[in-house]
Amino acid sequence: MAWRSVGWVFGAVLALALPTTATAQSQITFASLATPSGGPSRVFGSYAAGCIAGAMPLPFDGPGYEAIRISRNRYWGHSSLIRFVQEFGRRLHTSGLPVIYIGDISQPRGGRMGFGHASHQVGLDVDIWFELSPKPRLLPSAREEPLLRSLVLPDESGIDDSVWQPGHAALLRVASQNPTTDRIFVNKWIKRRLCETTDGDRAWLHKIVPWYYHNEHFHVRLVCPPDSPACIRQAPVPAGDGCGKALDDWFVPPPPQPAVPSPPAKPRPPRYPSACQAVLHAP
Repeated sequence: MAWRSVGWVFGAVLALALPTTATAQSQITFASLATPSGGPSRVFGSYAAGCIAGAMPLPFDGPGYEAIRISRNRYWGHSSLIRFVQEFGRRLHTSGLPVIYIGDISQPRGGRMGFGHASHQVGLDVDIWFELSPKPRLLPSAREEPLLRSLVLPDESGIDDSVWQPGHAALLRVASQNPTTDRIFVNKWIKRRLCETTDGDRAWLHKIVPWYYHNEHFHVRLVCPPDSPACIRQAPVPAGDGCGKALDDWFVPPPPQPAVPSPPAKPRPPRYPSACQAVLHAP
């Protein structure tokens, strides 16, 4: 009877423990993980519904750049993205441009962030800030709230010429000319300024794409790397320099929308590839 009682007690304790473990597992999210999974860098899924295994950290300092907002823990990327940032910084340093700030890349295992981005999920996106004012080298802990000026007027009526300088076009040209760059998102007014002022070679404008916001920073997206066949590439940017009707359409006011009788549905969470479950729960 004693052994039977002990066995019953052990079974009851185990039965209580299992649901707790399952619940803990179900509460794990990409935003809650502080470290990457092991192995080489591999991308799974799309830029807005995917993950990354073996993500690499961007060094907080390098020639031509500094990483900011380190506390967010979003400085992880595919090895090709880390190389891109380092090469970009070296080219800026060689050209004599001021140090630039590097913002969000991805979380340690990618996936949806708790706030701020729908993309940046696979370690192939990076925000680079336009701020070109001379700046002292600071410790990473002192870079949480740096000066980040907009190139666009507050009322979105055009470029702020008190901030804009030719160096901003130089930043975008250098980033666009990297062969691993797929596209670069900027505010529509910035794209228009580039279209109006670029002489000579205009081929690099092809990768500069207008998008909402992006007035204080530009968003570089790299192509899917050869080592990641499960990476889903975005549709190609249309041919040409993007300075014609496609850009003009961004300045046409949208038609009035009918009244919505009820609140819009909440956006669905991304549907991750099955491989992302293994990335999420890997040690």
